[in-house]
Amino acid sequence: MRLRRLLLLLLAPCSLQSLLAPPPLRAAASPVGAERVLRVGMVDGSAPCSSSHAGSWQGLAVDLWSRVAGREALPYVIQTEPTSARLLEATRQGRIDVAVGCLNVSPERLRTTRFSLPFQEDGLAVMVVKSRLDLGRAFLGSLLGPTLLQLLGGFLLIIGGLSLLTWRVERYDRHPETLRLGRRRSFARIVQILATGPGGNTLVETTRGDVIVIVAYLVRIVVASLLVGYLTVTVAQESEQRNSGNINDLEDLRGLRVAARPDTVSTALLRELNRAAPGAGITIVPLPRIERALDLLRRGQADAVLGDNLQLTWLVANTGRDDIVPRLALQGIRPESQAFAFAPSLPETTTERINLAISALKRSGEVGILRQEAAAR
Repeated sequence: MRLRRLLLLLLAPCSLQSLLAPPPLRAAASPVGAERVLRVGMVDGSAPCSSSHAGSWQGLAVDLWSRVAGREALPYVIQTEPTSARLLEATRQGRIDVAVGCLNVSPERLRTTRFSLPFQEDGLAVMVVKSRLDLGRAFLGSLLGPTLLQLLGGFLLIIGGLSLLTWRVERYDRHPETLRLGRRRSFARIVQILATGPGGNTLVETTRGDVIVIVAYLVRIVVASLLVGYLTVTVAQESEQRNSGNINDLEDLRGLRVAARPDTVSTALLRELNRAAPGAGITIVPLPRIERALDLLRRGQADAVLGDNLQLTWLVANTGRDDIVPRLALQGIRPESQAFAFAPSLPETTTERINLAISALKRSGEVGILRQEAAAR
């Protein structure tokens, strides 16, 4: 009995301590909003928006998404789709969470697809190429055009009239030099001096003759200015127009072979033009990668290329060839906003964070910088 009391007295403090002690620590539960790894879809061969080289992705849309994911700490993995249409279809089906690219927010797509906040607006353009020899021919053709001939003919006509006036004012019919050289040679000398300038002080002896020389000088200045303006502006414009294959609007594409990427807004536009006037249709040449556009044109497999303005501008700046000269015959065709696309199952909290990040990057000017860097690559 005494032993039992002694044991109770010894265990009492331990029991009291166990009652007063805090509960044991448990493993921290994962937060309710833990980030899931996003499946991000991209299309290769769509430079300078998105392209893959040796497993490394780059481009305007890729760099923008990298900035967005970095700001919001969004983990992701990249999945590749062959075309923009397949990319959007995979997004609508939920196999991809975010479609990254310069995706046009067209009315047809807007009916079925969730898009992010647009990060830029871009239209379509038409690109053609000419060889250096063709450019030389176009330039010579412009030089021999009627405008230049009319300008030179007007100058010679004015100088001829001033020469005839000089002949009469200075009485060159009785001039000793006329008797020595003859009428025709003497008159030709007057025309030469008034047209070129040097020797004008020896041509006349009267005040009225001096006035005629001054008028001829002013005529030369005016005509020279007109010639410079014509050669630098008019000839350049005519050469550019000839180099563009005389494509002034979309209707001029009829009867031509036009390359475009499959399942894109460009291909849809060409099909729309064919439906509108099925007579002289446009032959659509599939373009698997935008980088192959110049090869198709150089080899004569296509007459023109239809694509995003940014993409074709990038191609013109990065030709890398000396035998051809690419030009944008048309620009700013049907401008539309461009954005990312979201899967229907992507949580609103995630889409809101992505949109806010895009808005912040646009406001800070980083989107414009990324566009310039992508076009200069």
